[in-house]
Amino acid sequence: MRPLDGIRVLDLSRVYAAPAGSMLLADLGAEVIRIEHPDGSDSMRDWGPFVNDQSTYYLCANRNKKSIVLNLKKQEDKEKFLSFVADADVVLENFKTGDMARMGLSYEVLKKVNPRIIYCAVTGFGQTGPLANEPGFDPVIQAMSGLMDVTGDAEGEATKVGVPISDILTSNYVAIGILAALRLRDQTNVGQFIDLALLDVQLSSLANVSSAYLNAHFVSKRLGNKHNNVAPYQVFPCADGPLMFCIGTDAQFKKFCHMIGRKEWAEDPRFKTNTLRKQNEQELTELLQEITVSKSRDEWLSLLQQHKIPGGRVNTIEEALEQPQVKARNLIGELEHPVYGKVKFVKNPLQHSSLNISYDQAPPLLGEHTSEYLNSLKV
Repeated sequence: MRPLDGIRVLDLSRVYAAPAGSMLLADLGAEVIRIEHPDGSDSMRDWGPFVNDQSTYYLCANRNKKSIVLNLKKQEDKEKFLSFVADADVVLENFKTGDMARMGLSYEVLKKVNPRIIYCAVTGFGQTGPLANEPGFDPVIQAMSGLMDVTGDAEGEATKVGVPISDILTSNYVAIGILAALRLRDQTNVGQFIDLALLDVQLSSLANVSSAYLNAHFVSKRLGNKHNNVAPYQVFPCADGPLMFCIGTDAQFKKFCHMIGRKEWAEDPRFKTNTLRKQNEQELTELLQEITVSKSRDEWLSLLQQHKIPGGRVNTIEEALEQPQVKARNLIGELEHPVYGKVKFVKNPLQHSSLNISYDQAPPLLGEHTSEYLNSLKV
C-alpha cells in the first residue's frame, strides 16, 4: 500500500512546475491522468535533446502518469471532463489566470460537480494583483524575485541558476499544498482552491537573503561562490581542479587551521571569529589559495573528512551522476516503454522505511490511455 493509493489527480498542466508536482504525487501512489489537447498542448514535448523521438525534458517530469486527450473548448469533451471531475480528488492546471473560467470550468463550477474537489492553479503571479494576467516563466521569475541579482560573479552580470529553480521549488509546493488540502478534507469533507504563484514561491525561498533585508536593511550582494555571511565558505583551487570548502563555525575554522598547518590563525585578530573573517575575507582568501593548490581535491577531501569539515568536489553533471554515493543510494531508476524503449531517471529522494514508492509507468505518449479512460466513463 502507498500513501496516496485511491487518490485521482486530473492534471491539465504543461511544461515543468505543475507537472513535476503531480509526478511527486504519482510517485506516492496517486493515479495521475494527464489531460491534453488532441494537437498536443505541452511545449515541453518539443524541447530536445530527444531519445527515440521523445523529449528528455518531458521525460523528467511525467513518470507514473497516464495520458488522455480532450478538447475542453468542445461541449462534448467538456462534459466528459466533468464526468471525470465527479470521481476525482484533485484538479491541477497552470493556464493563464481566467482561462478555465472562460471555458466554463472554474473552481466554482467544478465544486458544484464535486464539493470535495481540490483545485490547484499554478501561475506566474497568482490570481490577484496587477500582474495576475501576465505570463511568468522561470527565468522571468528568477529575475523579478531578486534571485539573479545575488547569483553570479561579483564583477559579472546577474545570472540565473543553471536549472529552472523557480519551477522546481514550485513543484514541491504543488505537492505540499495538495497533500495539506487532502488532509484538511479528511477533517472537513470539503475541497478547496489553491492559488500558487511562482513569484510567491521564489520570494519565500530567498531565505536568509530576504531576512537580512527585512530585518536589518542589509542588501545582499552578488559574491560568486562566496557567502554573504560566512567565511571561508567558497570554492578554492586545488592542484587538479576546484573544491568547495564550507567552514561554517569558529570551531570548524580552528580545526581547519590545524589541518592546514596554520593553527596560529585560529587566534589571529583578523580571523578569530566569523565576523572578523568576513571583514578580512579577501586577505584570508588569498592566503588560503596559496595553500589549497598544493594538494589534489581527493587529498583535501580525505583531510576534510578526517576532521569532519564539510567540503566537496565541483563535479560536472557526468561526475555528479556517476559518483559512488549516488550508486550507493541507488538513485538512478529505469523504466521501459513499449514504444520508445528504456528511460533512465533520478528517483524520488524520499526514502522511508515503508513508504513503498514504486515506478510503474514510463512517461506516456500523447493520448496513450484515452480509450482506456473514455470507455470507463458512465455518460
